[in-house]
Amino acid sequence: MPTSEPITADTITGRRFYRFLELTLAPYLRWAYRVQVEGIETFPMEGPVIVAANHTSFWDSFFVPLCVPRRVVFLAKAEYWDSWRTAWLVKSLGMIPIKRDVRAKSLAALETGIEFLKSGGVLGVYPEGTRSPDGRLYRGRTGVARLALGANCPVVPIGLTGSREMMPKGHKFPKLRGRVTVKFGPPLTFDKYTDSDNPRQALRAMTDKIMFAIMAQSGQTYVDEYASRTAAPKPTSEDLRIPTEEKLG
Repeated sequence: MPTSEPITADTITGRRFYRFLELTLAPYLRWAYRVQVEGIETFPMEGPVIVAANHTSFWDSFFVPLCVPRRVVFLAKAEYWDSWRTAWLVKSLGMIPIKRDVRAKSLAALETGIEFLKSGGVLGVYPEGTRSPDGRLYRGRTGVARLALGANCPVVPIGLTGSREMMPKGHKFPKLRGRVTVKFGPPLTFDKYTDSDNPRQALRAMTDKIMFAIMAQSGQTYVDEYASRTAAPKPTSEDLRIPTEEKLG
């Protein structure tokens, strides 16, 4: 995409395919998985917004857009572009690739996300950076906080339940019926962190607040380590904790 052209909902690809899914796949998903939506009345209907959700199933990227009343463009891991099974879909939906193991490319993806947000768009992110290996909620990466500060926009926490039972990580096909609930929390704002004397600490505090809010919606157990470094461990009293408002700052 030319750098001289602003990145907006009009220049990001996938508008027609997104609309096609709204008219075809969305009604089936609502019926087959008895989708229940809670807290949507607080969602901002204009201006830039980040939606930050827990991530336990590939199908989360369908249920979130299904329930958000505005078009969502996702930041997605670059590995989805490497497989023919998923490349066509992420390209068709206009998702923005983010390569987690290459810092320069990750920062470039964040800049693209900020530019999109500044145009008034809705950007979807999974702060954990990958799907949960065992259904628990893992430590968030600070990219979501960088986006919120860079675009000066609110973050809406979302908790999904039921999507993992429909299709857990590692499964090739989803169950044909089920029940999925998508809960929206009130928008979070971070004005007080804009001029922080310790930017790194501010980013972590913001991210932990977002994860706390997601946990409040999803009801998951929280693990204070990154999901990408975990291979479905058994829960122990040492590695589990519940973040508190006092610790989050």
